[in-house]
Amino acid sequence: MKLRAFNIGHHHIAVPIIQGGMGVGVSLSGLAAAVANEGGVGVISAAGIGMIEFGTTKNFLQHSIEGLRNEIRKARSLSKGVLGVNIMVALTNFSDLVQTAIEENVDLIFSGAGLPLDLPKYLKPGGRTGLVPIVSSARAATLLCNKWLNNYNYLPDAIVVEGPKAGGHLGFKPGQIDHEDFTLEKIVPEVVQAVQIIAALHGKQIPVIAAGGIYTGADIAAILELGASGVQMGTRFVTTYECDASDAFKQAYLDAGKDDIKIIQSPVGMPGRAIKSTFLEDVEAGKRHPKVCPVDCIITCNIETAPYCIMAALTSALHGNFRRGYAFAGSNVWRADKIISVKELMDTLKLEFAVHQIQTDYHVAQPVARASADCMRRA
Repeated sequence: MKLRAFNIGHHHIAVPIIQGGMGVGVSLSGLAAAVANEGGVGVISAAGIGMIEFGTTKNFLQHSIEGLRNEIRKARSLSKGVLGVNIMVALTNFSDLVQTAIEENVDLIFSGAGLPLDLPKYLKPGGRTGLVPIVSSARAATLLCNKWLNNYNYLPDAIVVEGPKAGGHLGFKPGQIDHEDFTLEKIVPEVVQAVQIIAALHGKQIPVIAAGGIYTGADIAAILELGASGVQMGTRFVTTYECDASDAFKQAYLDAGKDDIKIIQSPVGMPGRAIKSTFLEDVEAGKRHPKVCPVDCIITCNIETAPYCIMAALTSALHGNFRRGYAFAGSNVWRADKIISVKELMDTLKLEFAVHQIQTDYHVAQPVARASADCMRRA
């Protein structure tokens, strides 16, 4: 009835819970180390890390490299557990950030917001950094695996499949987000099956990690029953003491109701899920437009057509200024009701998982017991 451990490459994951990477500045060394210390995988988000570390847009790209290096080292000083970084493919200095993470011997690199088709080329001989791409379909998982095999003779150490209930940028078209054919419950078995075929052909274990809308231990149990080896959770970790965001940012999660969650079109070129704010109301009213691009952070962002600078907006939100920014969040953010420690959260998830398993076993056993009793009476 316990959550089962699994391996990602060389790394043993005692508790199959990966804390999702959340930018800008929401998941840094503090949160990542706390999760790693509880047996899960703690993940630092590289997005906007230069602005957070140095508080200026000047030399942003170089500061991002230095900021990531600093956060990895801070996290390592606080934990001997498994630590990862999340590096978006869409970042203009994606290559530099990946190389920095590998130089720092980070345990895992998670990469999405685009397919990281060339990620293995950065690996060094003898290194122990595992590569975990983030996909939204079995087709994308198969395409990526085949590309890595053909070009680098390498397969992912794990794959995250992220459904449309996730917070932040979504790998789905707007019409797919609420469609029954694209639910996490539908796409997880498809990805598991596709990945298992490739893994079996090449003699490698490739665990599938499910993400997007997973909030309770019962949710974890339901997803693991579909073949996933672990789960990735972001929103639930924001309302912890150790989360690196400001108290005002966390309060926005606590205050959010069901009707406060909306799908927006990000300057990155993808839909995203966020909490309503004054800033987003101004964007909808056409009152926002950046005059200059201060950081050149995203490849797909065009200053001529972008309604706002996403880096500036997310940095403002990090500090609780929702007149100039907004908070990304998952579909279940409205369920957050208090701030707790990471340890308490992990213990709660384990307990919820165990209770769900007991209840499931009971409901399965009841019909069998009744049938057996009926047979005895007839005999």
